[in-house]
Amino acid sequence: MTANLQCQAAIADGEGKFVIDTVQVRAPQAGEVRVKLLAAGICHTDYASLSWPGPLVMGHEGAGVIEALGEGVAHLQIGQSVLLNWAIPCGSCPQCERGRGSLCERSHGIDPSLGSSNVAGDHTVWQGQTIERSFKLGTFSEYTLVRSEAITPLPTPLPARLSMRCACILGCGVMTGVGSAINVANVQQGDTVVVVGCGGVGLSAIQGARLAGAGKIIAVDQRETSLQRARDLGATDCVLSPSDDPQHDKLAAAIRDLTAGRGADHAFEATGVAALAFLPLKLARNGGNAIQLSGAHGPVTIDMPTFWWDKKYMVPLYGGCQPKRDFPKLFDWAARGELELESMVTHTYQLNQLQQALDDMMAGRCAKGVILFEPAP
Repeated sequence: MTANLQCQAAIADGEGKFVIDTVQVRAPQAGEVRVKLLAAGICHTDYASLSWPGPLVMGHEGAGVIEALGEGVAHLQIGQSVLLNWAIPCGSCPQCERGRGSLCERSHGIDPSLGSSNVAGDHTVWQGQTIERSFKLGTFSEYTLVRSEAITPLPTPLPARLSMRCACILGCGVMTGVGSAINVANVQQGDTVVVVGCGGVGLSAIQGARLAGAGKIIAVDQRETSLQRARDLGATDCVLSPSDDPQHDKLAAAIRDLTAGRGADHAFEATGVAALAFLPLKLARNGGNAIQLSGAHGPVTIDMPTFWWDKKYMVPLYGGCQPKRDFPKLFDWAARGELELESMVTHTYQLNQLQQALDDMMAGRCAKGVILFEPAP
């Protein structure tokens, strides 16, 4: 029988701080998989998780290798390279049957009759108490225990352009951005797109728009370095966000100038700033799509006429992800070089450098930071 094991993990205290300490991860039971993490992506949600109810193992983007399998998991193998998926579909609830696995009612705990959304409650122990993991994953840990539905096998062998350090960011930020452009907005050949905020999710939305054949892709950011990354990844035009523009009238005028006076067919916000949540409505054309990607929290006020003229405002979850459909596409695009990942991973860290990683992200010094648990292929 596979034994429980000890490993290092980042544990948030619920009050804005974290520690790196030893946790115990139990052996997998029926339907479960224990994964040795090799790489974990860092995003703004991880910073937000510092203030979620704690203690909590942080992290929700990760890739690694299967270390142990529970009973009944016949479709996976020990040693197999895998990507973790935080919006875990059960495959049988009403949302999953509609093809909306990212809204799985079991994983989100909507219908208790569907059973637990998590593995058994004694999965991770710290200082003698059972603790939760961020999004049922907790990827800022050397090992994690997950439901088998959270696993997507990576190609074997790994393509040169899909190293573990690149693959791990597919599990949230890239899927959210690319999927929102292709699955949610349904960007078409020749469409005009504007993306406000050129961090990991925004850059991924830009790449999704490029993959969909958008004719004009306008990147907006406060930093020239971020705009240069956007240019490299497919933006046709870049706008430095005006600093003296509290109502965003100058920005809206700049977008109209670049879109023949109409506004964009699709406008995305990916800044994480609550005050900008409704900005896409001001940048989208009549009848266009306004899409808020960043999951920003906090109260926001808006004049209702901003919604007029048949504009559609959407707050998609996870880019409409269907793992069996979408991840193979991402793997294929990455392997062919059509989805650029290597240049998005601008910084790598060890687990004991997590504070520096969070500081770099919040200061805008990196596009995507990745924790490497050991030299990862």
